Order: sequence, then structure tokens, then C-alpha cells
Amino acid sequence: MSTSPYDELENSGKVKITDKKFSKKEINDKCFQNTLFERLVAKGVHFKGVDFSYSTFDVAYLRKCSFDDCKFIGCRFVNCNLSGSSFSSCDFRYSIFEKTNIDNDIFARNCPSELNLLLAFARTLRLNYQHIGDTESANKAINIELDATEQHLKNSWKSNDKYYRTKYTGLSRVKMFFKWLNFRLLDFIWGNGESILKLIRTVVIFITLAGFYHSSVYTTEPNSCINNYFNSLLTIPKLLFGITSDVKYSDTYLTILSIFRFIMFGLFMSVLIKRLGRR
Repeated sequence: MSTSPYDELENSGKVKITDKKFSKKEINDKCFQNTLFERLVAKGVHFKGVDFSYSTFDVAYLRKCSFDDCKFIGCRFVNCNLSGSSFSSCDFRYSIFEKTNIDNDIFARNCPSELNLLLAFARTLRLNYQHIGDTESANKAINIELDATEQHLKNSWKSNDKYYRTKYTGLSRVKMFFKWLNFRLLDFIWGNGESILKLIRTVVIFITLAGFYHSSVYTTEPNSCINNYFNSLLTIPKLLFGITSDVKYSDTYLTILSIFRFIMFGLFMSVLIKRLGRR
């Protein structure tokens, strides 16, 4: 007699709590693991040492509460309002946030120590903040996510930690090195899509270097080298924007300038659209 594959499953023991509120102002050392909280209400409650691991908060209203040394491992927050609530030394590993109002000071004392978990934590909050239109918090989450990504990529090829040496060996270690190198290069050029100032810096560096080449190859006036160089610096922007009628320059030189112009314009528009898209 064949058995159903569902026979291998058993009840997870998840408890469903609907339309309840915390009436006490102090909740200490309690365990609410594996619980589905629907429309849970708490205001001004102090939670200390409470374990909410593997629980789901659906449309919860937890305003101006404080959570100290609480566990939220594997929790899911959906359509919740946690505005004004503070968290200190809480464990948010593997937690997910969706359409939830939560202050960005959660990053101050609650980030996971493991880089891969910190990366996932920052990413889920970034997506959450972007979804509710909180631009400032989304930018803060992005910066933390980028820092964690850079450090994780660096450790994957350089660190002697057992976790990285076990996971990345041989060619995979070399592959991660080039991923880290590419990440660092893009960070220098335009902050991985997050920094207009770095993009402007890249343009200034390019114009400076192009000025040296231009003054040494295309400037023949009997002036001092400094004057020739500054004249070249004034000419490069004109060439980049195609507003000069001078035809004495080589096709290769003009092509390189045009390619750089198109790339920088594309990167600038990408940064601008991303910034405006969060508003």
C-alpha cells in the first residue's frame, strides 16, 4: 500500500493569536515562539528578554514600545506599525520586513555580526523602506548593505576564517577576488550607483588626465606648459559636449571622448532616476 508524501509532515505547532493586546507595561522573559500574531496591539510596553522567534506579525500595532535583548529570529513583519518603538541588542537574524513602518535607528544596536546575515538584514529593510517611500531610511540601509557587500566579497578571497575557506576554495576564491575588484572599481567610479559626488570626481579626474594628453599632443602655441595645460582643460569640456568646430583632432581621440561622455551621461541618469524613484 503506497503512502502519501504528506504523511512525512507533522503539525508545526504554530499558535494563532488574533485581535489581542498586551495590557501590562512590563513583559519579561516570556516565550512566544512560532506564533502568528494577527492585529496584535501594544503601546508603550517594555519587552525584555522576550523570545518571538519564528513568529509572524500581521497588521500589528506596536507603537512606542521598547525591546531589550529580545529574539526575532526568522520573524516576518507584514503591514505593521512599529513607529516610535526602540530596539536594543535584539536578534533579527533571518527576519523579513514588508510594508512596515519602523524607525531606522534599528541599525544602531541590532545588526547581525555575520556579514552575510547583515547583508540580508539591510537588504530586506531597504526594500521595505523603498516600498513605503521612506527615502532617508532607504539610503541608510543601502549604505550599510554596500559596506557589508564589500567586506563580504573581500573576506571571501582574503580571510582565513574557517567559514570563508570552507565555502570558497580554488578557482572560486579567484572568482570572488575579481568580483571584489569589480565592486571596488564601480564604487570608486560612481559609488555603485549611489553617489553623484563620486561620479563628478571621476569626470574631473578624466578631464585632468585628458588635459595632459591634449596639451602634449595638440597644443603647439609657444606658451608655457602651464598655460597650454590650462587651455587644454578649457577645451576638453567643449570636446566632450561636441560644441567645438575644430577638426584637427584624430578620430580615435574624439571617439574615446564620445564614449566617455555617453557612459558618464548614462551613469548620471541612472543615479538620478534611482534617487527620484525612491521619492
